[in-house]
Amino acid sequence: MVLLARELKARGLRSEVLVMFDGGPREAALREAGVPIVHLGFLTFSRHGWRAVPAAVRGCARMLRYLRQTRPDVLHAHLFQCYVAAAALARMAGVRVLVAGRHSAPDRLSAPKRILDRRASRRADYLITLSKAMARLENEVIRVPTRKIGVVYSGLPPTAFTQQPPAELRTDLPVILSIGNLQPWKGHSVLLGAAALLRQRGLDCTIVIIGEGPERHALTQQAHAFNLDLRLLGARFDVGRWLARADLVAHPSLSEALGIAVLEAMAAGVPVVGSAVGGITELLTGRGVLVPPGDAEALADGLERLLRDPAHGARLSAAAQAWSREHVTAEVSVDRHLTIYNRLLTSR
Repeated sequence: MVLLARELKARGLRSEVLVMFDGGPREAALREAGVPIVHLGFLTFSRHGWRAVPAAVRGCARMLRYLRQTRPDVLHAHLFQCYVAAAALARMAGVRVLVAGRHSAPDRLSAPKRILDRRASRRADYLITLSKAMARLENEVIRVPTRKIGVVYSGLPPTAFTQQPPAELRTDLPVILSIGNLQPWKGHSVLLGAAALLRQRGLDCTIVIIGEGPERHALTQQAHAFNLDLRLLGARFDVGRWLARADLVAHPSLSEALGIAVLEAMAAGVPVVGSAVGGITELLTGRGVLVPPGDAEALADGLERLLRDPAHGARLSAAAQAWSREHVTAEVSVDRHLTIYNRLLTSR
């Protein structure tokens, strides 16, 4: 979203960002690019309880008032809460085109959320998904007509395609990097199980995981039980330096809409072993190693193959890097968004 807003601004289009909940560390990049940020003041129910209800009413009023004042040609709402709120308010505010950005798989939504999702989808003019696999799910699970669904892969900044100075890491072992929040569905426990199997096969490795979440303690205990060299780095923004230090990237997710970490590894030219789920399958077919999700032995086999045959990994990563330069630069992503916006505006 930051890349899209900044690039639109750089091309001379008026671009503004509405933030429903708390802000974050990427606000500085938006402000530096001259993109205005408007905080709507919504609160999460899980954190604030019933205080979130009046805050939501006030937030909707602010959003409606702002949209009526600014009258944007396109309102592009990212993530579930945003496009549900936008679907209720966009027409009232006179917004010409409403686009819903789908960033997570709809089959993981609860039944009540699926009902809201279907209603919001009917009011949206178009849905932009991150992968072909996700587009199929929107059609099958949410019952969105295929004519209202498009696919735009996440764009990456220019720095993702340039060689970064490697991060400092003291180890003599091969480094396997995994990037993702420490959530059960990210499959990091499967990766540690695969690392334990590699150790039994005489292939000790250092496992580096970038991300934070509730699984940290469980993963630490699992690594201790298997006597593994695990480095949990927490949330970081210097991913490029760690990709430059890694020998391989493992992406063992059990469910995934696309896998931006996979895109980053492909752009950096690092060989990837990933689960054959969601958009990962279309990214890595012919450009990486795909394994069944949740299968530690299959993941260990895939990692072992690349560790023992670096030339094969280099061929795969070269193909992946060439594909990513053609399909997922920020320029290509913004071009595709603008094509969709203009087509929708013309049709209306």
